[in-house]
Amino acid sequence: MKTILKTQQLCKYFGEGDNQVKAVQDTNIEIKMGEFVAIIGKSGSGKSTLLHLLGGLDYPTSGKVYIKDKDIFNMSEDELAVFRRQKIGFVFQAFNLVSSINVYENVVLPLGIDDKEPDEKYIDDILDTLGIKDKVENLPSTLSGGQQQRVAIARALAAKPDIVLADEPTGNLDSKTGEEVISMLKLSAEKYGQTLVIITHNEEIAQLADRILVIEDGKVAELK
Repeated sequence: MKTILKTQQLCKYFGEGDNQVKAVQDTNIEIKMGEFVAIIGKSGSGKSTLLHLLGGLDYPTSGKVYIKDKDIFNMSEDELAVFRRQKIGFVFQAFNLVSSINVYENVVLPLGIDDKEPDEKYIDDILDTLGIKDKVENLPSTLSGGQQQRVAIARALAAKPDIVLADEPTGNLDSKTGEEVISMLKLSAEKYGQTLVIITHNEEIAQLADRILVIEDGKVAELK
């Protein structure tokens, strides 16, 4: 299996001197294409910072992140923004849906930014897989939390990304809905051959992954 995501000596520090916080330090990880990896850690352990670095949403203090053998921090800001939209799907704890437009419009919104036409058959299939096909005309405010998170997942998948990065995607959901959402995320990633990386503090959810990485005080180790 080919490596799709790799870090080399990745570090992210905040502050200076005695007040310096080493949120991520000397992290070397490799994630294979099609793999489902969960990153767990306590609050403040650096896991969200790590995910932001992996997705090019934040710049490291030092070190490198390679996606499909490309050093993402060697790109210009504009190049990186386009690369993110086309290659990486993001799912956050906050659903970040646009309240004034319907479900379908929310899902295809990122494609419009790149002047891309939606692949209607693929979008239809995603909506069907996630069980929200009958909600396409709904505004986000009329949906439950679980349904809104499914819309956010559909939006993350719409551009056919190679990698889906999810940061505490079940944080605002009750445990039953949370497990359903993770199962859907896993199912869709398997179906479309995507690599899935989830940040969570929920060990039950982490158990669904192929591999679990633990981050503590900014350092990452594999859970054996």
